[in-house]
Order: sequence, then structure tokens, then C-alpha cells
Amino acid sequence: MPITPWEVEGDIDYNRLIEEFGTQSIDNHLFSRLKLPLPPPVKRGMCFSHRDLDKWLNAYDNKEKVSVVSGRGPSERMHIGHLTLYAIPKYFQDTYGCTVYIPVSDDEKFYIKEYLNVGDVERFADDNILDILAMGFDPEKTIVHKDFEHTKIYRYASQVAKKITYSTAKAVFGLKPENNIGWVFYPAMQAAHILYPQFIEGSHQTLVPIGIDQDPFMRLTRDIAERFGFQKPAAIHKKLAPGLEGPKMSSSGNNAIWLSDDEDAVASKVHKYAFSGGQPSIKEHREKGGNPDVDVSFLYLKYFFEEDDRKLAQIAQDYRDGSMLTGELKEYFIEKVNNYLKEHRRKREMVEKNIDEYMLRE
Repeated sequence: MPITPWEVEGDIDYNRLIEEFGTQSIDNHLFSRLKLPLPPPVKRGMCFSHRDLDKWLNAYDNKEKVSVVSGRGPSERMHIGHLTLYAIPKYFQDTYGCTVYIPVSDDEKFYIKEYLNVGDVERFADDNILDILAMGFDPEKTIVHKDFEHTKIYRYASQVAKKITYSTAKAVFGLKPENNIGWVFYPAMQAAHILYPQFIEGSHQTLVPIGIDQDPFMRLTRDIAERFGFQKPAAIHKKLAPGLEGPKMSSSGNNAIWLSDDEDAVASKVHKYAFSGGQPSIKEHREKGGNPDVDVSFLYLKYFFEEDDRKLAQIAQDYRDGSMLTGELKEYFIEKVNNYLKEHRRKREMVEKNIDEYMLRE
């Protein structure tokens, strides 16, 4: 079960990862401290683990400064699986009124993806930024920068790099960074992203929503934070989003619904490729019912598209008892996705007209 920032394979045992990575599960007490209303990824179990989320909440309760960092590596267009992550910083901004920092690591993807040139990553970065901001981030409380443009980040990364040995970076990531020296340096850049709010605003509690595969960066950053007089950044870990065909959303065309897919493409992909928890025949499904817990259409309703808890519970019950067929569940999911994407594109156009309100360029 390889889990690194660049590689995820096989079925993922999240309880095992909590033990191996030394994180903490989000128990009922901590869960009850979160302000309402909670977005689907948080309230329905997609967020399962944390590092010092309790300390971040304590700081907020004590009226101390808090912030959130949620970056993006632009190696491709964005698909609906990506949005499940950005719903989390959006929730903290809306509910706790904090600033959200969105560093875009175009340099990382240039180093690591051999098939990408500088123009590719710059194009993906611009495209990804619009999709993230279209979720409704507040321009007065959102700061976005691209490493290739906001070169001041190098000043902070250099200070970080001086405190990380080569052997430490190699041990934490379990990779072979000898591929190119840019790859060797990148962990310092990522740590600078995580510590960026404290570099520019002073020591305070920051929270980083990430997929569990990105936790090695958090471990490395937390180890050096106090050497700068900073607080160790907190993290909230999200399960990896499912793909249409399997357990993890991938970048292959048929396993992902891209934010640029039109209505016909969405319907075609869901009908042809979305993994079903139903029975082989209608007769058998009516008799035995289906399993919503493995059905991809249901999982995306659960983790992102269906806000109404009662409606979601009714769908699960109807699917389990066989009164809702797989085709009916897929049609409901398709309708939800297409309605969302239509609105998303409208908001994206609005953001594009005002992009300078969000961007740091220096």
C-alpha cells in the first residue's frame, strides 16, 4: 500500500495509516466542537484524521489569530474529486472568518512530471486557480500565489532548506530525489508554503487540509517550525476521492469527471463507467437491494453533492431495499453533477474578471 505525495496504489486502510503516520482520529468530542453547518466532506466521514486540530480550535476560541493553508499542484485540469478537498478550507473561511492561503506549486509539477514543460504548468496553474476560486472564496480573505511568479517564496524556502538535511528529506519521503536537483529542493518549498502565513504575519495557529498522502510534508514542516519561533501547523486529513471505476480518483479520461466535461460527457461516463453497488439484474436488485457504501454515484452524493441529510438517508434506504435501481441512482447523480458544473462555470467566469483581487505577483 504505497502512500507518498507522488504515489498511491491499492486499497487504502485508513486506520492503519493513522497508526503508521502517528496522527489522531477525529473523535466525537472533537467533531462536536466544529461550528455548524458542516459541509458534506466533514460531516460524513471523509475527514478522518488530524494533527493538532484541537489546538487550532482552542486558538480560535481564545480569539487568537488563525489561518488556513490549502495548496494545489497544477499537473492537469481539475476533476470533481479535487473539489472535495477545497470544500474544507472554504468551510473554515466561511465559518471561522479566517484567511485562506492557496500556494500553487507550479515548480513542483515541472520538476516531477517529466512530460510537462514550463508553459504546460503555467497554463494548468491559471486554469486550476479559477476552478478553486469559483467555489466561492472571499477575495478579501484569500491569498493566492504561484511559485514561478511570487518569487518572494524563495526567500522563505531558502531559510527552510538550511534547516533540513538531505538524509532527512530522503527518509521522510521514501523516494529517489536524485532524478533532478529541483526535486531535491522542493520539500523546502512545500514547507515554506505551509509556514508562509507565519513568515508574513508572525507566529499563529495555521491549519492545512490535505489528503493523507501529503502528510509527509506536514511531518517535515512540523519538525522545523519551532526553530523559526513558529507554532507547529495543524492538519486535517481527507480520504482520497473515489474514481468512477475504482477506489481512487485518477487522471485517466474515463475514471474522472472533469470540471470542463459537458452534460453529455458526464452522463456517458457515469452510465458506462461508474462502479455500481447494485445487482446484476433488475429482478435480483428488487429482491436483494444494492450496497450504497461501494456505489460511486452514492459516494459522491454523500461526500459532496447532496447537502440534505434526510434526502441522502432516504436514497441509501431505497437503494438498500431495492426500491431504487442503479440506473435511477445514476440519473439523480448526473443531474446533481450537471447542475453543479453549470453554476461552477458561471462563477468561474466571474472570478476570471476579478482575478487580480486574489493574486500575489512579485
